[in-house]
Amino acid sequence: MASSTGGWLKGSVKVTSGDSLVIMGLNPDKTGIPPEKAITLSSLMAPRLARRGGVDEPFAWYSREYLRQLCLGKEVVFKVDYVIKSIGRDFGSVFLADSNDNIATLVISQGWAKVREPLSQPMGPRHGQQEQKGEASPYLAELLRLEEKAKTEGVGCWCNVPGAAEESIRCLPPNNNFDPMSLLAANKGRPMEGLVEQVRDGSTVRVYLFPEFQFVQVFVAGTQAPSLARSHGTPETVPVADPFALEAKFFTEVRVLNRNVHIVLQGVDKYSNLVGSVYYPDGDSEKDLGLELVENGYARYVEWSAKLMEEDAKKQLKAAELEAKKSKSRIWTNYVSAATNSKPIQDQNFTGKVVEVMSGDCIIVADDSLTSGSPLAERRVNLSSIWCPKMGNPRRDEKPAPYAREAKELLRTRLIGRQVNVQMEYSRKVGQGDAMEFGSVFVKAEGTDSSQQTWGNVAELVVARGFGTVVRHRDFEERSRYYDALLAAESRAIAGKKGGHSSKEVPVMHIRDLTTEPAKKASEFLPFLHRSRRIKAVVEYVLSGHRYKLFIPKETCSIAFAFSGVRCPRREEPFSDEAIALMRRRIMQREVEIEVETVDKTGTFLGTLWDQSGTNMSISLVEAGLANYTPFGVGDRIPDGHLLEQAQKSAKKQKLKIWENYDEGQEVSSKQKKVLNVVVTEILDSGKFYVQTVEDQNTASVQQQLASLNLEEADPVTGSDFKPTNGDIVLAQFSADNSWNRAMIVNAPRGSPQDKYEVFYIDYGNQEVVPFSQLQPLDSSLAAAPGLAQLCSLAYVKVPSLKDDFGQEAVEYLSEQTWSSSKEFRALIEGRDFSEGRVVKGQGTGPALMVTLVATDDDETSVNASMLREGLARLDKEKKFWKSLENLRELQNEAQTYRRGIWQDGDLDDHEDRARPVTKTAGKR
Repeated sequence: MASSTGGWLKGSVKVTSGDSLVIMGLNPDKTGIPPEKAITLSSLMAPRLARRGGVDEPFAWYSREYLRQLCLGKEVVFKVDYVIKSIGRDFGSVFLADSNDNIATLVISQGWAKVREPLSQPMGPRHGQQEQKGEASPYLAELLRLEEKAKTEGVGCWCNVPGAAEESIRCLPPNNNFDPMSLLAANKGRPMEGLVEQVRDGSTVRVYLFPEFQFVQVFVAGTQAPSLARSHGTPETVPVADPFALEAKFFTEVRVLNRNVHIVLQGVDKYSNLVGSVYYPDGDSEKDLGLELVENGYARYVEWSAKLMEEDAKKQLKAAELEAKKSKSRIWTNYVSAATNSKPIQDQNFTGKVVEVMSGDCIIVADDSLTSGSPLAERRVNLSSIWCPKMGNPRRDEKPAPYAREAKELLRTRLIGRQVNVQMEYSRKVGQGDAMEFGSVFVKAEGTDSSQQTWGNVAELVVARGFGTVVRHRDFEERSRYYDALLAAESRAIAGKKGGHSSKEVPVMHIRDLTTEPAKKASEFLPFLHRSRRIKAVVEYVLSGHRYKLFIPKETCSIAFAFSGVRCPRREEPFSDEAIALMRRRIMQREVEIEVETVDKTGTFLGTLWDQSGTNMSISLVEAGLANYTPFGVGDRIPDGHLLEQAQKSAKKQKLKIWENYDEGQEVSSKQKKVLNVVVTEILDSGKFYVQTVEDQNTASVQQQLASLNLEEADPVTGSDFKPTNGDIVLAQFSADNSWNRAMIVNAPRGSPQDKYEVFYIDYGNQEVVPFSQLQPLDSSLAAAPGLAQLCSLAYVKVPSLKDDFGQEAVEYLSEQTWSSSKEFRALIEGRDFSEGRVVKGQGTGPALMVTLVATDDDETSVNASMLREGLARLDKEKKFWKSLENLRELQNEAQTYRRGIWQDGDLDDHEDRARPVTKTAGKR
């Protein structure tokens, strides 16, 4: 304590009774706790307060209250007048420092104590000793004078009003029947006035509750201060205080001991101890003792009692502990935080449009500041500090968790296509992958104008609906800036039993995913989808610019869907990303309308798709130069097919995107190539076939001469002069219809001339083995006329051989499209192939015309294109002239994408063409 001349000391009053003070020094020691000294006012004797179970002396409470209010917390000057060692008590004089008033004289003048004169007499039951003569206050005469005056005036203890002495005695309730639960039930959450009588430790106080003077012990809610007496080691070890236990107790004493407080009871623990918050006055306001203890590092946050508190107060305590740990204050001096893999993200706020909702807590936003179609234009944002049930993975047979679909649908309907503000907050590394970025997303409330700017926190919306929970972060782990609001929303959802907090049975939706089932299953759904004409759907994924995964609510199924006749670049090709970005921003997870036309071999439904505004999205792609329109023979069934043609012509003219290198002159020159009107007369191996020119003069002349021979009535040759050899042109009777046709001997028998001959019908291209009896000589003039059958092959493509996989399917498909249909075709001659020339001609030998074969009733579809599209041919990479034909490349890309035909196992290895022996087919015409 600070000393002054004459033995006077300075200090501040900490605790009072009726005639005693505990005075603290003004200079604390190294622990922060100042020295204290108990002083009994010299020559004074105040009425005695009752101990537990006892009775007050008259006016005892008022006497103590007067002295407490007079000097508690004030600075005083004091001096010890005398000491009675037998009772270990110091008696002294105390003056208020600001007014220099003698506290003893003020008490006596108000009648709240009596003067004890220094005579040899018993000191009373309280002291139980003899006071020695001469041991008195130096101001005894003044005290006696003031006492007489108080008696005369009848103030304080000298009150002469009848019954006043009895009324001044407190009626203390008995302690043996105290019921904490009843007290809590009657006063929970309501501030109760009290006076702190004792501080047991930093977070435990004993209080008189007014007006009943119920004496209770209260644990400060949500806190636990260090223990004052904890045994360390064996039972024989002397109990010692935990570090900072004394400092915590002193911290609480200075603020609440002997002071009026407000107690808000919040609960009772399992040992019937009251738990509540303690608020003490600080100027014109009140402070929360528990919060002050935690903020200053004198107590830790404890969940068991914090759960009884209001959510806001609980969050404040938790945040205060976190700050104390960061600053390593007092009990946290040696605290080492747990390792965390989260890092803050600074200054990365942006605006953008939501293009995809991954789940209830993850969305993809297209940043307005970045170029559309660039890899960084879309950012994945995980909502900070919340967790939602996961959607699962149908390809791994993982079902959506309860309420996962509802959470995702909530965000889809509220956010998709809307402008949002994103505040990036932190990132967290998960495993060996890239760090996940977390942020708070705000969307403008619907129905508000731009001047109001009412924005809602998306994460708070999800949690409030009960579709998500708030993450309980570890200390020092980064969290949402709006964490408190999220916790409050979660509390409301729990109280309202919403979503996942409900006791109701979880709703289940059974959805059939046709994209994971065999293609045959998709075909079974075609009649339902085709019959409905336009049906509503939701775009689940944009797989490529022209191919999507759709959810059909009416049929509760998911399908793969592609545009009819429209193809975008593949993912590794130029402008693919732009096409995908365009469709993601226009239709991703939006409600659309589709019209299904057919289903292909891979189970992908083909048709037309319109967005919410009624725009045909095929036209949008084509007119933007991001897709190529090739109707594949179904152009007459494609809605708005003429508009697609106009859109493509416009894109070509402007040289947009995929048409940036478009050369109109090259396309015109290709149209000026020689064209023959033909019918297909024979199908061979590896994409070869024979045709016969329609309305050709040679064809008409030969057919007339054959008809004039009246061959059907001719008798078989029996003479020995007719001995045909290889290369001779003869008449042969075709076994299928017994008609006589010009034929070339391909293989004459080596033995008897009566054996069978292998012949090649030069006007049709088919070949068979016939007996000698079905042969006749032919007039030399008719034999000299060239054969009407012209060998052709499909230009730009390679068709698999019969020895290869899908060779048989290729032959059958080519036959169905040409020979079996009896259609007339336009054969556009692209070049000539002399690789198969031989000395002796036969089926599949000699120069071949390389043609593009198009049916005369379909100006847009070529057989070449159809073979590529069905995966029954591939582009001939050894021919250089096909490179400018991007439409064929697109068809091959489509077949590869959907694993059709030869592409079912992926891309083929490139091999050099090898001459294969021709497989002879049965003669037919």
